[in-house]
Amino acid sequence: MTTATARVSRPGHHATKPSRDSRARERALAWARRAPLLPALVFLILVTQLPFVVTLIISFMNWNSLSPDKTGFAGLENYLTVLTDPDLRQAILTTILLTVSVVLASLLIGLGLALLLDKKFIGRGLARTLLIAPFLVVPVAAALIWKHALLNTTYGLLNGILTWIWSLFGSDTPPQPDFLSQAPLMAVIVSLVWQWTPFMMLILLAGLQSRPMDTVEAAQMDGATPWAVFRHLTLPHLRQYLELGGLLGAIYIVQNFDAVFTLTSGGLGTANLPYAIYQTFYFANEYGLASAAGVVVVIGTIIVATFALRTVFSLFKKEAAR
Repeated sequence: MTTATARVSRPGHHATKPSRDSRARERALAWARRAPLLPALVFLILVTQLPFVVTLIISFMNWNSLSPDKTGFAGLENYLTVLTDPDLRQAILTTILLTVSVVLASLLIGLGLALLLDKKFIGRGLARTLLIAPFLVVPVAAALIWKHALLNTTYGLLNGILTWIWSLFGSDTPPQPDFLSQAPLMAVIVSLVWQWTPFMMLILLAGLQSRPMDTVEAAQMDGATPWAVFRHLTLPHLRQYLELGGLLGAIYIVQNFDAVFTLTSGGLGTANLPYAIYQTFYFANEYGLASAAGVVVVIGTIIVATFALRTVFSLFKKEAAR
């Protein structure tokens, strides 16, 4: 019995070796596939994560480069200052107002342009290229275009148009409004809307071209008006694309620095939180307070990005289910 039992148990004992060897080979192949990505992962950690960890540590410190002997642990004092200081609190409100207004205006205008480009007409490709062009302009260059070529009081295009219109009515003293001083926040909003509308248009145009056209054609054959088709079919289909465009736009616009710095230098109530961080760090030399404000921006961006990723995943699932 002992010998027979031993003979029976040996094959079972040897049968486990191939499975262990196969698992080892699978792990080795998995690491072999991941190995080329390790340098990029290390580089990403060094460039993004380590600076953020350092910024997080500094945000809990009372550190002013003009008073290095007073450097020490501050706890949550810097974060309380960010939320209670009048200037920083106003910067947070300006950031919210700037982000919401730019995202909503860009979505509405982008939706209108996407509906137009979804129609077939001569020169549609050229029109699409021209409408996309503002998004391809470097942000600083776009702000300079608006500051000098469009909004300048002496040689700007808008004042030139006003002068021409007034000359048609025989007026010798046409108005020369200074938009950057009279409506500075509106000037920043308009420049950002001009730059981000093509981005929204592209996302919504992709959503329009993914509509189930058989449903639309059936509704039209049943006598549905264009407004009814848009309200009951097109708009519900575009809901997730509108959410995606709004969330992605908010992630970038909440961090905008170029337009505020170039157009107004943060003056006249246009300083958003990124510009306030710049002032706090480089002019006030308050490294701890600036780091705390930067962490607040990152937290807000992560919250928005989380909703954006959920929307993206839901779109992927919807496309995969077709």
